Amino acid sequence: MTTTAALTYDDVIARYEPVIGLETHVELGTRTKMFCGCPTEFGATPNTQVCPVCLGLPGSLPVANRAAIEATIRIGLALNCTIASWSRFARKNYFYPDMPKDYQISQYDEPLCTEGWLDVEVDGELVRVEIERVHLEEDTGKTLHLGGATGRIHGATESLVDYNRAGIPLVEIVTKPVPGTGARAPQVARAYVTELRDVIRSLDVSDVRMEQGSLRCDVNVSLNRPGEEWGTRTETKNVNSLRSVERAVRSEMLRQAGVLDAGGRIVQETRHFSEDTGDTRSGRSKETATDYRYFPEPDLVPLAPDAAWVAELKAALPESPRLHRRRLQEAWGLSDHDMQSVLNAGAVELIEATIAAGTAPDAARKWWMGELARRANETGAELGALTTPEQVAALQRLVDEGKLTDKLARTVLEGVVAGEGSPAEVMAARGLEVVSDTGALTAAIDDAIAANPAVAEKVRGGQVAAAGVLIGAVMKATKGQADAKSVRELILKRLGS
Repeated sequence: MTTTAALTYDDVIARYEPVIGLETHVELGTRTKMFCGCPTEFGATPNTQVCPVCLGLPGSLPVANRAAIEATIRIGLALNCTIASWSRFARKNYFYPDMPKDYQISQYDEPLCTEGWLDVEVDGELVRVEIERVHLEEDTGKTLHLGGATGRIHGATESLVDYNRAGIPLVEIVTKPVPGTGARAPQVARAYVTELRDVIRSLDVSDVRMEQGSLRCDVNVSLNRPGEEWGTRTETKNVNSLRSVERAVRSEMLRQAGVLDAGGRIVQETRHFSEDTGDTRSGRSKETATDYRYFPEPDLVPLAPDAAWVAELKAALPESPRLHRRRLQEAWGLSDHDMQSVLNAGAVELIEATIAAGTAPDAARKWWMGELARRANETGAELGALTTPEQVAALQRLVDEGKLTDKLARTVLEGVVAGEGSPAEVMAARGLEVVSDTGALTAAIDDAIAANPAVAEKVRGGQVAAAGVLIGAVMKATKGQADAKSVRELILKRLGS
């Protein structure tokens, strides 16, 4: 049920209070799977990284991956969680083709990590997102739906299953409900996933690449009128970019408000987010824990992390991303506003890596927050998907060496983003290198002076500003490939001014 008149976001905020929650799945970067020795490399030929254990064949027995357990504890510690002295695995029963055993080995009532929190910054204010649990499980296989227009099962003519991903260690991080965010709910959701990704990346336990599915987010949203109990929540599954996390929350708030305004009720269900339209659509009714028939996994012993080992892991944790960013802000000389802009753009690590590749902080920030940020906004692409810090550093080196002007460098960047090659290759292929041959420049300057004798006389008479006409003529003659500053100096020298 929907309303006849389109709601605005301000309408929603004026009448309803949102409550959000996020369930984030992180594929760990272990060498082998969670309960067997199969490799975990991304992109292998389908169904080549499997064995009797991860295929759930009769008689096969799982053995827990110590590296995955350690990585999960480190994530829990970084999120200020309490690490359980005793926990165990459970069987989560459900019957989908991506689960070869017809059950998933997960954790239920006794997870490894509980009761944590993560502070995120939104509009200069800290918002504390409380963590309910961090638990360890195995990933499912991947189902590919073919023959349809959307890549989903609706309209597909056939479905294929790749079990390479089945059994890869998967950490699920579940927040508690986050009320009180008001109009900032979409930004808080995005900021949380962004900060969580940075925390996990700093631990070096996952590449957290959303485009490859190693970081996946389920977004829970409900609405209630002020003073009333929280509403029924929906869960939008497998949102696969930071921008989409924000869009999914906003879209679901608008949809639910429309249903409620029309006198309808929200159904507890899973939903799917459309990247093309920015809308969510119904998936299936939401199961409860009872539906999954959890029971302790009989083939695995309980986990009892040694307290001394946990303390050792805690002592070895890296600096938190928030503290790291604070140090970078001081080193780069940025105001709070400028640093927040860098953070909002998702450019902190990109700028840092560009600086590490030999670029000055101001130049690195200029490229990522200027030309590249503009392109990302225009196309809706993730900033880091446009190019790499190494390419940006190589581009700036060509500028520093005098081979490119800033204007020419922007043209070269177009070619780099378009996939034409490295900055040096694009510069050579397009013939964009700065004209630095003194003889060629002198000839162009002489031609400009000869074509504009009155202007030349003004410059000789001390009217230096008039040289702009001559500079423009030289730049036109060299197709913009001369350095304007050098041209100006040569013109003034030529005219004795």
